[in-house]
Amino acid sequence: MSKLIVLGAGMVGSAMAIDLAKRHQVSLTDIDPAKLDKAQQKCPELTTGILDVTQKHDLQNTVREFDLIVGAVPGHLGFHTVKACIEAGMDIVDISFFPENSLKLDKLAKENNVTAIVDCGVAPGIHNLILGYHDQHLKIRRFECMVGGLPKQKKWPFNYKAPFSSIDVIEEYTRPARFVEDGELIIREALTDCELIDFDHVGTLEAFNSDGLRTLIHTLPHIPNMKEKTLRYPGHVEYIRVLKESGFFSTNPLTFRKQEIIPLEFSCEVLFRDWKLGEDEEEFTLMQVKIEGENPEGKIVEVIYKLYDEYDHETHTSSMARTTGYSATAAANLILEGLFHKKGIFPPELIGKYESCFRFIMDYLADRGVVYRKIEQNI
Repeated sequence: MSKLIVLGAGMVGSAMAIDLAKRHQVSLTDIDPAKLDKAQQKCPELTTGILDVTQKHDLQNTVREFDLIVGAVPGHLGFHTVKACIEAGMDIVDISFFPENSLKLDKLAKENNVTAIVDCGVAPGIHNLILGYHDQHLKIRRFECMVGGLPKQKKWPFNYKAPFSSIDVIEEYTRPARFVEDGELIIREALTDCELIDFDHVGTLEAFNSDGLRTLIHTLPHIPNMKEKTLRYPGHVEYIRVLKESGFFSTNPLTFRKQEIIPLEFSCEVLFRDWKLGEDEEEFTLMQVKIEGENPEGKIVEVIYKLYDEYDHETHTSSMARTTGYSATAAANLILEGLFHKKGIFPPELIGKYESCFRFIMDYLADRGVVYRKIEQNI
């Protein structure tokens, strides 16, 4: 039985720790004791501990006692947390989705003989894995991913609930969106190119540009057309754009009644109260991946993967925690079972090119009820 440590006891981090505890000895850490208590009530097999990942010395001394690290800290802490773990010589699977380019840590990981699988969630995550797999079998000319996690019950005005910190959600709305068109890198503001699309199970949603390609821009530069869009209920984008254009997401300090405040921090506090996903609130995750390319027989084919996953009443686990967290726990078991042992930084598209790894992760998810339905057809 392996010893694992999970950094971060939020909704996703706790779900990962509970899943991993079925096979391994797991320690769950966080700076918030209330989160740790809640997770341990769900799974008494967990051991827990207070840990501040910003204290590098304490972090490195703690993680060295374990066989593998699983990172689930907020995005703004992710890069430095992963870097510190690599410097400690520890293998890590991470879902913090930090804004920095993870590939910049590749040399450091190799120097420290470390395997680091990053961006290992649902999106980024599984859509990378799928693209990496099919890149081995098709001459791909187009990739498109549309993805979102939404509450079943709409609440005006935003019709949205966040399964993770509001500041990480707002990052999707403020970070410039990068996509590839005819071989050229295009950069546009997030929330642009909004379109209405109909989906099974949920009806009409709006899709908008977001910066979801991440490492794909660097690792698969030969694919001439790639884009990722985020999904929300119709009307959400307009309200967010009003806040954004009015300065509520600004990081420039302003003085109010002789006190200095950061508008973004204030907005996060206000929005979190409205967006906080309830413990047993029903929600769903929807993802559609389309890949178009030429197969070895010279035929143009379209491969579509569809995911629709709901809150799990039996385990009291949110869909976003399941679809994101179990992707990471699959990758953790992939390493622990010796199925992947290369050294360096590996976003999922570099894992997916190995068929055994692709099958392992997809089967692991299916065993937990997270099923990607595949449709392949000639064009």
